[in-house]
Amino acid sequence: MNVVGNAVLIVVDIQGGDVPLPEARTEIPHMDGRAERAPRVRELIARTRERGVPVVWIQEVHKPDLIDIGRELDGAEGPHCVEGWPETELSKGLEPRPDEFLIRKRRYSAFFGTELEIVLKAYRAETVILIGGLTDVCVHYTAVDAHQHDYRVRVVSDCVGGSSREAHDAALRAIHYLQRDALVEQREVLEWLETATPNPEVARAARTPLAGRTA
Repeated sequence: MNVVGNAVLIVVDIQGGDVPLPEARTEIPHMDGRAERAPRVRELIARTRERGVPVVWIQEVHKPDLIDIGRELDGAEGPHCVEGWPETELSKGLEPRPDEFLIRKRRYSAFFGTELEIVLKAYRAETVILIGGLTDVCVHYTAVDAHQHDYRVRVVSDCVGGSSREAHDAALRAIHYLQRDALVEQREVLEWLETATPNPEVARAARTPLAGRTA
């Protein structure tokens, strides 16, 4: 996998808490294969952390009265990611560490109206690696905005899932159209991580006088 400069792994909207998908109130269609993707996702996050590459978490959240949901109900999706619903929490077993950023968003793109750009600049990132869902919605729109912010985009095709297989495949084709090297597989990322250099900004932050202090 070709990575330019510092990389950041962005985990996009892997939510559901410990609520089984068939029982979730979130009215969003999902393609199959989530159970098969989950071990690959966990392994990738673990190896990324071990190598000192930053992990940034994204979570879509809306108020119960849906005042902040905008036009998201004009399409195929019903109410989703409602604050206070157990299924709005990150999926069971996926927990940000205290030193990792958890960014909550009100729109599909993780860049829109959030602090993601500030966080990426803090890490001096040039490449963003995307996993999560939905491939054709939040992953796609985040990839497009990353492209328009001049980041190199790498979407891990076997660690993302769409609203349907057809929509998933179409979104991957659209992302590849923007950046020819954008589509990678988990094994390629793991191979790159074997020799990846820890992010120097993370190491520098760990040496600051405030690091490790408690209140």
